Amino acid sequence: MEKYVYVFGSGKADGNGTMKDVLGGKGAGLAEMTNAGLPVPPGFTIATSACRLYFESGNRMPETIRQEWQKALEALEKLQGQRLGDRENPLLVSVRSGAKFSMPGMMDTILNLGMNDAVVEAIARKTSNPRFAYDSYRRFIQMFGNVVLEIPKNDFEHIFDGQKKKRGAKLDTELSTEDLKKVIAGYKALVKRKSGKDFPQEPKVQLEMSIEAVFRSWYNPRAATYRRMNKISDDLGTAVNVQTMVFGNMGETSGTGVGFTRNPATGAKEFYGEFLMNAQGEDVVSGVRTPVHISELERINPQAFAELRDITTRLERHYKDVQDFEFTIQEGKLYMLQTRNGKRTGTAAVRIAVDMVHEGLLTPKEALLRVEPEQLDQLLHPVLDDSKPLKVIAKGLPASPGAAVGRVVFTANDAVAKGKVQPVILVRAETVPDDIHGMEVAVGILTSRGGMTSHAAVVTRGMGKSCVAGCAEVDVDEKNKVMRVGALSIHEGDWISLDGSTGRVILGQANTAEPDPQTGIFAEFMKWADESRTLGVRANADIPRDAIKAHELGAEGIGLCRTEHMFFASDRLPHMQRMIMACKDTQDVKEAAKYEKERRAALAKLLPMQRKDFFGLFKAMDGLPVTIRTLDPPLHEFLPKREELMVEIAVLESKRRKGAKLNRLKKLLAVVESLHEFNPMLGLRGCRLGIMYPEITEMQARAIFEAAADAKKQGIQAEPEVMIPLVGDVKELALEKEIVNKTAEEVFKKKGVRVEYLVGTMIELPAAALSAGEIAKEAEFFSFGTNDLTQTTFGLSRDDCGKIIASYVKQKIWPADPFAQLDPKRVGRLLKMATSEGRGAREKLKVGICGEHGGDPSSIEICQEAGLNYVSCSPYRVPIARLAAAQAAVKKSQLKAYTTA
Repeated sequence: MEKYVYVFGSGKADGNGTMKDVLGGKGAGLAEMTNAGLPVPPGFTIATSACRLYFESGNRMPETIRQEWQKALEALEKLQGQRLGDRENPLLVSVRSGAKFSMPGMMDTILNLGMNDAVVEAIARKTSNPRFAYDSYRRFIQMFGNVVLEIPKNDFEHIFDGQKKKRGAKLDTELSTEDLKKVIAGYKALVKRKSGKDFPQEPKVQLEMSIEAVFRSWYNPRAATYRRMNKISDDLGTAVNVQTMVFGNMGETSGTGVGFTRNPATGAKEFYGEFLMNAQGEDVVSGVRTPVHISELERINPQAFAELRDITTRLERHYKDVQDFEFTIQEGKLYMLQTRNGKRTGTAAVRIAVDMVHEGLLTPKEALLRVEPEQLDQLLHPVLDDSKPLKVIAKGLPASPGAAVGRVVFTANDAVAKGKVQPVILVRAETVPDDIHGMEVAVGILTSRGGMTSHAAVVTRGMGKSCVAGCAEVDVDEKNKVMRVGALSIHEGDWISLDGSTGRVILGQANTAEPDPQTGIFAEFMKWADESRTLGVRANADIPRDAIKAHELGAEGIGLCRTEHMFFASDRLPHMQRMIMACKDTQDVKEAAKYEKERRAALAKLLPMQRKDFFGLFKAMDGLPVTIRTLDPPLHEFLPKREELMVEIAVLESKRRKGAKLNRLKKLLAVVESLHEFNPMLGLRGCRLGIMYPEITEMQARAIFEAAADAKKQGIQAEPEVMIPLVGDVKELALEKEIVNKTAEEVFKKKGVRVEYLVGTMIELPAAALSAGEIAKEAEFFSFGTNDLTQTTFGLSRDDCGKIIASYVKQKIWPADPFAQLDPKRVGRLLKMATSEGRGAREKLKVGICGEHGGDPSSIEICQEAGLNYVSCSPYRVPIARLAAAQAAVKKSQLKAYTTA
């Protein structure tokens, strides 16, 4: 029979740290710490499989699971010598979520469970500390009411803040026992009013309701948003951890805190964290009270501090990764409540990985797996330019590094609405997990309360966004949408800038500067990546500026130059349009010759411009391959829209303005209508243009080879690769290749130099993938255009399918957007099959990918499996692709070693 509940306590646990799939990250960490003999309060973990079964059973607790956790509860009561609900020696527990992957603050927690009217009195007598007892009870009612009964947290806080105001108290700890009793009475009345029932007094009923509520929190909006952002499967479910309570709110010898074994913002090897005395965990992370730096604990309780340093250092060495830990000190005694691999910024991730190699904790290959490829994007973002004066108006805590410049908004919903059209900075007194959707779109976060381990700090570090937290100088009036710093008022829509590396808040739009990621720690890390990977990494670049940036970021060539982008410039578009206006079908030989002459005349104007562009690319990539795609899009894309022309003509005619302009517009409209296609992406484009109008391919080939020859004469090594798009049959490629080769010979003869080159094709149609063996007889390389290959495989227009994809992903028809992540079952299968068959016909066939998938880490793994030679992506994703390719190679070698062992 399947096991659903795993106990831990007294130095032994049913599970261990490798069981994250079963126990979740938190449960696995508790089991591992218990087995290591660390001071962990005992309890039990209800497995993730129980959560899945709960939902499969229609949000009902199956009896088998209920019986199993009740048996575990009995064992816990026996171990502790306490019973849930006992009036003499009551047991209190916490109920916490714990998914396989860390989701900080996204799901729910309930503390002090087991409290009721009788138990609070028993604890007051037992501890001789009635204030502690009633403080714990009011916390429990608030958490239970919010999480289980779904009463808004603000309703409880209104009652609590009202009592503080009545007593003139600034801090929670200034309220007396009698004050807390009044708060509890108010909370109970609120529960009765909102739920129609009295607050439940039976602890086992409280426990079952809480377990189910934590299960349900897996699908709350903030958790769903976080999973979507971090590509975590909805199917995993969460574990539930039921653990004996230890109390940080028993007085000034008690406290609670959270920390990291290294700085998660910068990666520096320093003990990092915060704590509060006479508090519970929510006080530290919620931002309600501003916590104290963890170094102060050494002064307050040197023994607990030393023990905490020793334990966390051992944990980091055991897991070989930075640890995010939680602890409570109850009347001087330290307890560990959690350890897990810590969330960190991209900067910190790289530094920690490199430092751990230098410290002998990791090998370079292990270090590569410690950094998410997407995190490297953060290292390439602009930083504030301090060379020019900045108007610093306040300073808070540097919670997450980087620069952010945006307009102020005060709610998550406003951030979503306004962030669609302009950069926004979300300003809050404190963020809560329900703000996740606004934090996702904001470029930066500013809070007036909270510390370095507050919700805002932890979540923004995981997102790689700039955050300044706990900026006490800022008074945030969310109701009136204004923030005040002294006499200065900043309203919604005003510009501010944040420096998350120093904590500075700056008025207005600060200037930013480009970082230099090619030096120091980053360069060393990327050197390990390049030594480990087998896949080459190229860039998609159409102009020399992009090619230079790509080369700086480590690109080993250009995998896709889209020549059509060169024709949209204002000095070129008129020539392109003249060429298009001569693309007319006629059976008359004289007319056909006339139109060809007109096309060639227009192309002759474009030739020197194209040649100059290509020369710039060859110069930027000196000695590296440059893959140039011949003209691909439908011709109508270079012309005004039909509807716009009709309106312009109608306006001129209504004003009775006849003349050359009106005649030109009418001729242009006639051409637009003649080129109209119901499905232009499957119409006259790609190689079909070159076959119907060979002079287009000829002009582009001439520009390529003249530029390459000129480059060679100047000592620049040019390596052109001419790529023919949209081939579906080998005969199409043969016709185009003949034009390219003939033109190359003419140029080489005229220039007196020869340049080595390749002619290949894009595989972007199922027809091409299915006939790859034949096509490879003509093609010297393949490059998968996975944007179009996905489109034609799925029969899905990428320009019109936004709503369809969102709906399909939501309904789990597809696991992800197939245009963002390469579909492994269909498109990936075509890719692997075409590569295999192509190399069967041409053994040394070079194969790459140049669609947007070339920069996606999960897609790169498929490319590694298929045996491709390279991937190509946008310039700023080159470092991401380099790391993803290295990780794919390391994982492949690890799998091979495991299967052969």
